[in-house]
Amino acid sequence: MSQYLIKRFFYLIPVMLGVSIITFALINLAPGDPAELILRAGGVEPTREAVEALREELGLNDPVYIQYGRWLWNAAHLDLGKSFRTGRPVAEEILSRFPATLELAFAAMAFMICLALPAGILSALYRHAFLDHLSRLGALLGASLPGFWLGLMLIYLFAVKLGVLPVMGRGGPEHLVLPAATLGFGLAAVYARILRASMLDVLGQDYIRVARAKGLKEKWVIGRHALKNALLPAVTLLGMSFGHLLGGAVIVETIFAWPGVGKFAVDSIFNRDYPVIQGYALFMAVVFVLVNLLVDISYVFLDPRIRLERGK
Repeated sequence: MSQYLIKRFFYLIPVMLGVSIITFALINLAPGDPAELILRAGGVEPTREAVEALREELGLNDPVYIQYGRWLWNAAHLDLGKSFRTGRPVAEEILSRFPATLELAFAAMAFMICLALPAGILSALYRHAFLDHLSRLGALLGASLPGFWLGLMLIYLFAVKLGVLPVMGRGGPEHLVLPAATLGFGLAAVYARILRASMLDVLGQDYIRVARAKGLKEKWVIGRHALKNALLPAVTLLGMSFGHLLGGAVIVETIFAWPGVGKFAVDSIFNRDYPVIQGYALFMAVVFVLVNLLVDISYVFLDPRIRLERGK
C-alpha cells in the first residue's frame, strides 16, 4: 500500500498545478483593479498615484507569469497571501473557519446515511411494494428540489411558522438541523436509489441463495453478506459526495449564515478579495483529492480481495 500512496501523492502535484493555473488565470481575467479595491476598503481615496504605488508594492505591475510563479512558490510554503479585506493571512482565515464547514458536512453526511440506508434496503427487500413506491417517490422529490429552495422552505416551516428551530449562526446541535437537512436531503435521495439497485443485484447472487439454504437468519444474510457487498459501489460516490458537501456548502452556509469556509468565500467574491478566492480554490482541491484517496484505501477494508499495490 505504501507504493500506492506514494504514487497517488505524486499524482497530486499535476492536479494542484492545474487548479492553481486555472484559478490564477480566472482571477486575473476578472474586472476591477485589486489595488483600487484595497484602497477603497481601507477608506483611502484611490488616486492615480496611490493606486500605482500600491500596485508596485503588491507586485501587480510584474508580468502575469512572474506573479503566478511568486504566488505558487509562496503557496508551496503554505503562504497563501493576505486577505485584502481583513489583512490577515489567508491560510489562517480558511483554517479558522474550516471546522465549521467540516461540522456541517459531517452532520449532512450523517443525515444522508440515516435516511438513505433504511430507505434503500427496505426498497430492495420489498420490491414493488408500497415501501418501494414510497421510497422512489421520495428519491424523485429529493433529487428534483433545488437546495436553496428547500432551505428557504425549511426556514419558513420550522423557524417562522413553528418556531422550534433557530435559523442563523452556529451554536448548539439545534443550529445544525436545518442546514444539515438542506445539504443532505438531495444526496439521501440519490444514494437510496443507488443502494436499492446494488442490493437487488447482490440479493440475486448465488452466495446469498446458499446462505439462505443453510438456514442463516435473514438479518445475518442481509447484514453480513448482502449489505457489505452492496455498499462497495456506493463507497466511491460517497467519498466524492463528501468532497462536494465541503465545497457545495457555499449556498447552504450563505442561507443559514453558517460561519464556514463557503460563506467566507462568497463574501470574498463580493468584496473581490482575490487572495482569499485563490486560496479557497486551492485548499478545497487538496481536500477533495485527499478525501478520494481515503476512499480508495477504504476499499481494502471493505473487500479484502482488493489490493492497492503492484497495480492490483
